[in-house]
Amino acid sequence: MATLLKATDRALRLTSSATLRAEAGQRRTDSRAWVVDRRERTRQLIELGGLVQKSGLVNLTSDDRAAIYGAMLEAAARAGGHGGDDVLALWRRRGRRAFETESEVS
Repeated sequence: MATLLKATDRALRLTSSATLRAEAGQRRTDSRAWVVDRRERTRQLIELGGLVQKSGLVNLTSDDRAAIYGAMLEAAARAGGHGGDDVLALWRRRGRRAFETESEVS
């Protein structure tokens, strides 16, 4: 009897694993518009988080979320204020140079 229970338990675990793998595959290939939009938004947020990390803000603030958010609010206020186009142009140049330097090093 114990042998049958063990075999049944093993079969149940294998079936559960196969079901989870099949469902994961369906989620990856789901092409409904709202799913695709959510996946794109998630990817964008992950990339933006990577930029925050890459900029050094996380280390400079010792991962203080309030300080990071405050820095971003300050940047947004500068870009939205008088001379905002010049500020954005400056940031864009610095960012491009940093990306280029990084790609040369890699």
